[in-house]
Amino acid sequence: MLDALARNLFHTLAGSSTLKDAASRYGMRGRAGFARRFIGGETLDEAIETARALDRQGFTHTLNYLGEHVRSPAEADRAAEEYLEIVDEVIRAGLPVNLSLKLTQLGLEGDPDACARRLERILEAAARRDTGFVRIDMENSPLVEQTLDIFERLWRGGRRTVGVVLQAALFRSEADLARVNALGARVRLVKGAYQESPLVAHQRKADVDAAFVRLMRVALLEGACPAIATHDPRMIRATRAWAREHDLARDRFEFQMLYGVRRDLQVALRNQAYPMRIYLPFGREWFPYFMRRLGERPANVRFVLRGLLHEQLGIQEADAEK
Repeated sequence: MLDALARNLFHTLAGSSTLKDAASRYGMRGRAGFARRFIGGETLDEAIETARALDRQGFTHTLNYLGEHVRSPAEADRAAEEYLEIVDEVIRAGLPVNLSLKLTQLGLEGDPDACARRLERILEAAARRDTGFVRIDMENSPLVEQTLDIFERLWRGGRRTVGVVLQAALFRSEADLARVNALGARVRLVKGAYQESPLVAHQRKADVDAAFVRLMRVALLEGACPAIATHDPRMIRATRAWAREHDLARDRFEFQMLYGVRRDLQVALRNQAYPMRIYLPFGREWFPYFMRRLGERPANVRFVLRGLLHEQLGIQEADAEK
């Protein structure tokens, strides 16, 4: 119950323009900005340097240019052009092209057909690299069907360098996983970070966890290189146990985690030779994403409060995450 209240509070705060303006003055300022723990940079150049650092540490990464719920076709066109520039710069930097994006950033809520055309241009650009790949992030439940429809339309049209995200919290996700597996497409499985009605989603953490395990088992046995995206040690143990029980090679799936969250687990999995991909968000529209991260895990709030204390008083704080 407390977890749900915290999540609801931070989702509400994420929509506050006043708080966003105040946080933006300090959150990414200098190397000690409190949001830098979870955000790879405000600019693409910063994100590329962060990605290079992750690569040197033995992690793969997915770049996510932050933004969602654009208000006009012009904004959606601009976001698509920015993604095309990102692809060009990433290729010039010699990095793999692996992107994650939200369809509301490309105008899904205004014109789904135009959104699909914008996405197809990005997929075409990413495909210039043999390993280029774009993952469609899943948003809240009213957008799921449209998101899957666009994904499947492009997949059936021959665009095979695209995958999608499914949320264990939603009741419909078991059927959606079967739909995506039947296509042979790649899924990222997450628990889900949105406030949802009891009519469409599990409300108790135990029920979400149980659904995650059910979906994970199907994804590992029937999916195409699924991504198991969790920071929960119990879900990680369940995944590893299921893979061992069915003699699945470690390259049949990968673990994914958010930049700056449970770095101890990220290192441990990398050291055990599991593919470990870091979801690396960047951009000036970092505030809503950042607030969702705070709502998901109380330890994140403690870290930010320590960062604010350091910002105000100049106190050196140990970077500890247990």
